[in-house]
Amino acid sequence: MSTEKLKLAVIGTGFAWDRLHYPALRELSDKYEITAVCNKTIDKAQSFAQGINLPPDRVYSNYSEMLRRDDIDVVDVLVPISENFEVARDVLLAGKNLIAEKPFAATLDGANELLEIKNRNNLKVMVAENYRYDDGNRIIKDIISSGKIGEVTHFTLDKSTDFPTEMLGDTFSAKEWRQHPNFNGGIFLDSGVHDVALMRFLFGDVACVYAVGRPQDEDFCPYSVISTLLTFKNSVTGSYTFRSTAKALVEPPIGLRIFGTLGEIYLESKECGVVNVRYKDGRSEDLNYTPERGYYNELLNFYDGNIVSTPEKEIGDIALVFDILKSMESSEVIHHG
Repeated sequence: MSTEKLKLAVIGTGFAWDRLHYPALRELSDKYEITAVCNKTIDKAQSFAQGINLPPDRVYSNYSEMLRRDDIDVVDVLVPISENFEVARDVLLAGKNLIAEKPFAATLDGANELLEIKNRNNLKVMVAENYRYDDGNRIIKDIISSGKIGEVTHFTLDKSTDFPTEMLGDTFSAKEWRQHPNFNGGIFLDSGVHDVALMRFLFGDVACVYAVGRPQDEDFCPYSVISTLLTFKNSVTGSYTFRSTAKALVEPPIGLRIFGTLGEIYLESKECGVVNVRYKDGRSEDLNYTPERGYYNELLNFYDGNIVSTPEKEIGDIALVFDILKSMESSEVIHHG
């Protein structure tokens, strides 16, 4: 474990930085020191730098210039998905450790190339998949691992968003690159990869997948509904539904339900703050947690060093997203991995 502050440089000081990573880093000010910032629109970087009294010579619009600095321990990259691969590659080729956003790259080939560069240069990389660090999800993982609900037999996961409405507000959906993406899968790759990461975090590796979808003529996602059946290598089976144009109207929503031989788990949403557990012997538990701590937990994990969200796991997430899309396109069961 490191005992000194890590000198952190940032590429991309926009929405995700302001609302997700920087608030967590303020809490971790004893572990990280922001040493340089870069943004293509330099006034955003300059405005942020002024707010933390960072000198002008540490502010950049060209990240290649910033990467020449020798006082950088790690680079936090927060750019649009279509730029993830190129920027992450350049960071790794510059010999810098990396905190990468999900998905690691917009293609599986790109993700594998990044992993090869990382291994060749013996660099430290964490993919900032906050679902693997969310306190509610970690509680569920512990319940499953402890055997408290017996052997898990099956689950259902229902996720929905009203993207057409959300993109009109002050939200992540309002970004042009999300509304008109130039990468396969649109917001299913962007958002659905979180759900895929959660399922693999809880249940392990997938054996096979079959998916159907309701096509739509919208740039942001090729399907309004994606319904998927999955079998995991440990024989857990499950159904996963992703909806891009509507939110649940009935309360409580389906959310995540996990069924075991001795009990059941229910999580309404990752924001709800409580994991409900019911046992066949009549007992019940409502386990409270603080929502949205995944960003803090992931940055603390990088500092401590035993990385949970590795590039290898992220590549598995990306591969499953594309296998779901492949199954819909081919109308076939895809044997995963």
